[in-house]
Amino acid sequence: MKNKVKISFMLIMVSIVLAGCLYPTEERVENQIPDQVQIDGVQRAIDEFQADTGVLPIKTRDMDTDIFIKYLIDFDKLVPKYLASPPGNSYEKGGIFQYIIWDPENNPTVKLVDLRAADAIRDVNIRFLTTKYPTYKDPITTYVYTIDYDKLGIGKELTVPSPYSNNQLPLVVSTDGEVYVDYSIDLNILIKENNLTPTPGEDIRNLLVEKYPVVPAYSLPYTVNENNEPVFMYDPTKDEK
Repeated sequence: MKNKVKISFMLIMVSIVLAGCLYPTEERVENQIPDQVQIDGVQRAIDEFQADTGVLPIKTRDMDTDIFIKYLIDFDKLVPKYLASPPGNSYEKGGIFQYIIWDPENNPTVKLVDLRAADAIRDVNIRFLTTKYPTYKDPITTYVYTIDYDKLGIGKELTVPSPYSNNQLPLVVSTDGEVYVDYSIDLNILIKENNLTPTPGEDIRNLLVEKYPVVPAYSLPYTVNENNEPVFMYDPTKDEK
């Protein structure tokens, strides 16, 4: 009887181990959420690296790269001396986050980029190739439109899981054909729940950067209107992208 129990227990344990091995790394729950312990570990590593070398462990990017994805952390420079391995939720380990350095010149701070946004944008851009031109639908501002998914042959709106709430965020397209994530919902919630009164003309995306570990990547600038509501602050004729 004891042998049967022991064998049953071993079979259960083997099943659990195999399930963990077969489950896609990128789909594991722990790799889909920001983890402050991992962020703090990377922060200590870059601080030590900078103290030793005088520079930051970042990958070289073009100068005009979007500020939210411009300073990607180069884990090859940190592992194994300063860090045992990249964090489990990092892109390098099969997670959904890229680790970046925010404000490298004044206060180098580790932040995250949610790559699910990049995946959704890529899907739309691929479909745009079949339509030759972006499929604009309704104007939001002079230079920003919703996307006509019917013309793309999708039939339903593509959205991105918000890194800040339980909301699904829509995608928009600018008149220059670029696709972006619309963070208006989360910005509006943040402003209202915290009784904030940003100055019109101020890029309020920084409010999200200050409060959360994930930055609002793949987005256009926002400010507030006279009703203290988030609005796009984008005019390609003024090169404000």
